[in-house]
Amino acid sequence: MPTSPPRQLHGRHPLFPSTPRSPLGSLLRAALSLFRLRLSEPLLAEQIVSKRGLAKLSLTKQRLAKLGIATLSLATLGPVTPALAQPFSQQPSQLPSQLLPQTLEQLAPEASPKVLELAARALNCADPDAKRLAVIDFSRSANEKRLWVFDLQQRRLLFKELVSHGQGTGQEYARAFSNTPDSHQSSLGLFRTKQSYTGSNGYSLRLEGLEPGINDRAYERAIVMHGADYVSEDFIAANGRLGRSWGCPAVPSNVARPLIDSLEDNQYLFAYYPNQQWLDNSEFLACQSSQGQRSVALSKAVDTGERTVVMQHDGGQEGDS
Repeated sequence: MPTSPPRQLHGRHPLFPSTPRSPLGSLLRAALSLFRLRLSEPLLAEQIVSKRGLAKLSLTKQRLAKLGIATLSLATLGPVTPALAQPFSQQPSQLPSQLLPQTLEQLAPEASPKVLELAARALNCADPDAKRLAVIDFSRSANEKRLWVFDLQQRRLLFKELVSHGQGTGQEYARAFSNTPDSHQSSLGLFRTKQSYTGSNGYSLRLEGLEPGINDRAYERAIVMHGADYVSEDFIAANGRLGRSWGCPAVPSNVARPLIDSLEDNQYLFAYYPNQQWLDNSEFLACQSSQGQRSVALSKAVDTGERTVVMQHDGGQEGDS
């Protein structure tokens, strides 16, 4: 008597057993279904997991032990996060330049939209592929948090901190800026970050000014980012204002290391003040992108490596006047 051909498993994955009663097959199908849902509808998938719980969609250890395999559940897929909920081709990538100003505003709504727009313009001109950007608004009181550090790839605000200006720049409010050595004044404009190092001010980050006549002597002046005890709420409470440096953007000591680590090696710092001469003449605020990128490329080409000079200890609690 002829035998009928074996039944074909149309549309079934070869890993899935044909019988619906197979606990492993049921689990794998449930896991794959949720994984596919996470790719197409991540928010819905998150709601399903949160409402039903992972326990209902996983096999018990006892049942799996009979099969001789390890426990498997939807927890294997990991938490539902925006990054994991996207196909590989849609993983977080470089932010389109036209969206950068709006993204910065969303991440730091308390910052000035005008300042963030200028920072975005300068960065897009210099290096549209940059991963991190720090923005300082020197038009604000030194007693306010006026430094923001952005992760442009992950679309995150990493830090919002106090930051000092130079002794020659002003008291609580910044008034004057310089590119001149020994002026003890802060500089404006776009900077590119260099190496971190440990010097007389502790863990520090070298900065390279990219704007001729505005901040391009910052490296020569040893203008660096470093931690300082006089950049703190306690110092403000005791003295009525934040302590001042010799021109360096000093940050609170307790965040100096992670903040510096987030910015070192060819990231960017934008320092703003409504100085009309700088606003009218900055090539990074007015240029076509190729012009600014040429300036940055030239800067990288003539880089001579690590300098040995470091900034002397700035004022703060010991010498601030």
